[in-house]
Amino acid sequence: MTASSTRRTTARSRIAAVGAIAVAGSLLLTGCGDQTKSKDAGSTSSDAPLAKLLPADIRDKGEILVGSDIHYAPVEFKDSSGKVVGIDPDIATALGDQLGVKFTFKEGTFDGLLTGLRSGRFNMAMSAMTDNKNRQEGVDPDTGKKVGEGVDFVDYLTAGVSIYTRKGDTKGITDWSDLCGKKLAVQRGTVSEDLAKQENKKCAAGKKIHIEPFDDDQQSQTRLRSGGVDAASSDFPVAAYAVKTSGGGKDFEVVGDQVEAAPYGIAVAKKDTQLRDALKAALDAIIKNGEYAKILKTWGAQDGAVKEAAVNGGK
Repeated sequence: MTASSTRRTTARSRIAAVGAIAVAGSLLLTGCGDQTKSKDAGSTSSDAPLAKLLPADIRDKGEILVGSDIHYAPVEFKDSSGKVVGIDPDIATALGDQLGVKFTFKEGTFDGLLTGLRSGRFNMAMSAMTDNKNRQEGVDPDTGKKVGEGVDFVDYLTAGVSIYTRKGDTKGITDWSDLCGKKLAVQRGTVSEDLAKQENKKCAAGKKIHIEPFDDDQQSQTRLRSGGVDAASSDFPVAAYAVKTSGGGKDFEVVGDQVEAAPYGIAVAKKDTQLRDALKAALDAIIKNGEYAKILKTWGAQDGAVKEAAVNGGK
């Protein structure tokens, strides 16, 4: 759920990226790719290359608990058998192979993941979460006030935000300014919601955006599909995947360009610097050995690849 303080379009072609994700969707449906085949655990071995970098308690337990909103295909979602699959689970498993532990995904609503992390329910949060200064510092984006301890991020992917509508029924929407006076579905706590609130400040009186926030992106899609709203917004990889897969590609279309290109980050508590640094080292390792690129190619997300891991690179 992506964000940035300065709106901008990305350089890549929207059509090309949709095509890439379409291919990824087809590969998934046909069972292609060993990336999603055995993703329940890493090696759980003290002989793993970077095992010694982990905190002793996690190394002894052999498991990292991951808070995630598992309704955000293709980043993380459940397949027809109920298995958690997607970009994040595949990257987590590759990290586990480097660190010698398994990554166990625990489901939660997106807007509650950082609270769960701070309370110790999870060791980390990995859920298409944008690394930005507000989250780093624990600041409420609406009020600008500090509401809790911030988190650290290990950045692993870049993505923007998109608007999509029912196919053939765009209501004349081509960018965010066209949403004034219309109904928009978003996932609660995401930057799509933040952007809608920012745009509302520019809309004329009586022409505000009617924002409908939902607990997860699937609910937003259902609302749009039924005609209850004029448009929905989510991260571009998710919007493009919905366009490809929902109704066999007949339900939705992406309108306009994606905006707010920014990094996704793995969130860890401020106090867990050793875990943070171990994750960074593991991510750098899978970037270097090529596993990272293979995973992104499987899911059609290679345009969002980073060249190296960064800590708190979001603005």
